[in-house]
Amino acid sequence: MTETITTKVLVVGGGPGGYVAAIRCGQLGLETVLVEGDRLGGTCLIRGCIPSKAMIHVADRFAGMTAAVGKGHHGISLSTAPKLDLAATVKWKETVVDKLNSGVTALLKRAKVRVVEGWGVFSNAKTCTVKTKAGDVTIKAEYVILATGSEPVGLPHIPFGDAVISSTEALLLQEVPKKMVVIGAGYIGLELGIAFRKFGAEVTVVEAQDRILPLYDRQLTAPVAASVEKLGIKVMLGAKAQGFKNGKLAVEDKDGKTSEIAADSLLVTVGRKPRTAGWGIEAMSLDMNGKFVKVDDACRTPMQGVFAIGDLVGEPMLEHKAAAQGEMVAEIIAGHKRRFDPAAIPAVCFTDPEIVTAGLTLEEAAAKGIDATTSMFPLTANGRALSMDAGEGFVRVVARKDDKRIIGIQAVGAHIAELSGEFSMAIEMAATLEDMAGIIHAHPTLSEAFFEASLRGLGHAIHI
Repeated sequence: MTETITTKVLVVGGGPGGYVAAIRCGQLGLETVLVEGDRLGGTCLIRGCIPSKAMIHVADRFAGMTAAVGKGHHGISLSTAPKLDLAATVKWKETVVDKLNSGVTALLKRAKVRVVEGWGVFSNAKTCTVKTKAGDVTIKAEYVILATGSEPVGLPHIPFGDAVISSTEALLLQEVPKKMVVIGAGYIGLELGIAFRKFGAEVTVVEAQDRILPLYDRQLTAPVAASVEKLGIKVMLGAKAQGFKNGKLAVEDKDGKTSEIAADSLLVTVGRKPRTAGWGIEAMSLDMNGKFVKVDDACRTPMQGVFAIGDLVGEPMLEHKAAAQGEMVAEIIAGHKRRFDPAAIPAVCFTDPEIVTAGLTLEEAAAKGIDATTSMFPLTANGRALSMDAGEGFVRVVARKDDKRIIGIQAVGAHIAELSGEFSMAIEMAATLEDMAGIIHAHPTLSEAFFEASLRGLGHAIHI
């Protein structure tokens, strides 16, 4: 027998956008039902951001111990090489995921959100039928928030399966492959490729464009390229994967020559796409913007009372963007006046070293007709960076020439991701170079590099 639920708000998708929207709806006193076909937390928590950073953390520690074997490193020496049990690492990583998953479950319960576990399919814009273990549940809602997320893009001629894996399967490997080939030198491919190289795998990266991390400028990626070379990762640029058979990937190089590369694991990281199939989008009369659902600056679709957020509505496909949109939509439904118009959405690439961007680059500012200038401070002049043996990198500030307002910040360096909040705050609160120069930063910290870069933009940096 089919159960029918009538509710104020229906949220479809329990990832960071969906569960944040549901929690905020509950806090605002809106009767809310959340539908999730997998585990609460979505891609980021269950099989993406969190588990990959846990694996990267272990890889860094293992690499540090390996460097201490023999003559030693920084006065630390080991007489024998460390051993890695990847299955045990994955098991630990899953405890982190489980803890966060349990936390999301508890938060939804506290907000009095009803969670329906199962795959939902819409028959019209406001009615969804969910196939649960106990039977079908039909949910009718006044408002609908679509937060179905995204999924890895595969290659038609090299489909996923067996040795051909996405980032999801890479994070579940029980043994380190002897030879791993990564197709795609974007942030996902390089993050995992570097981690598995540190675990001991022989890693080759195949990239169709002429450089790694093509979404970032060359100055920003140069320290990462140097690190990749130092780690012994082979990078094939301007190369195209032709096919995979019998454990060998056929690759056409930039000169048109074809060769084969042996691979125990072939990791395909050529992008992600919004999850628009399988849940009845055709029955909802929604407009599309290419492959994404079209929304306005309040995440409204043309269908009254239906909102879409997160990866479903376009770039950047980031957890924190989805969460911010989810919170906003909940408040709009509750009657608040809100719109999504952030000055900056920070992005972090957890390579070695890390990259952070927030706001505009100098080139992007010029394209918008903004007359801007940049100032950079190298980490080789930062005491904290040197004390961590991490002097490679810099902080670069982009500011308007007329009023010296900061409109962009880019940085590369070890642990530099932890400055992303300060970068975004400076841009969002319309800080000027003088504002940042007047803030006393603690010593010794990496944040001093931001302070010094701002001073340099004013023409009087102290430590360079």
